[in-house]
Amino acid sequence: MSQVIQKCGCRELSEVEKYALLEDVIEEYEGKESNLIQILHMSQAIFGFLPHEVQNFIAEKMDLPISKVSGVVTFYSFFSTKPKGEYTVRVCLGTACYVRGGKKILEKLKEHLGIDVGETTKDSKFTLEVMRCLGACGLAPVISINGKVYKRVNANKVHHILDKYNKGGV
Repeated sequence: MSQVIQKCGCRELSEVEKYALLEDVIEEYEGKESNLIQILHMSQAIFGFLPHEVQNFIAEKMDLPISKVSGVVTFYSFFSTKPKGEYTVRVCLGTACYVRGGKKILEKLKEHLGIDVGETTKDSKFTLEVMRCLGACGLAPVISINGKVYKRVNANKVHHILDKYNKGGV
């Protein structure tokens, strides 16, 4: 099912179609509470994020209190209650990256994108996030964009890296 959602072009579906697909997902997972995390992952793939309305729909269909669903959504950092951009830019601020200029890179990204951490650009192209460690300390400082890691980044490289995504060349 997850491959189907990844290839389905869910962004083009109407709200009614998205909720119908979500209902199918809940049925496929038999509405079991033990499958809540998988259902939430699939829901986020369908909607792009998990607003209160979607959480409430899941709670009703699974016969769970909304507090249970919302508690899981807010506990795990993977889930988002706000829309995210097409590209998620993550800046590592772990010790090695921080010491080697991670904070300067973050400031340059904020300036270039015109947003703060946790926000999405008005054109829905980029979302900016901070990570404590990307596991690439020897290559510090690093950023990742949709999982692709850029090593030994400096403030001057930020513009060139983002331009690749603005031009669709990645």
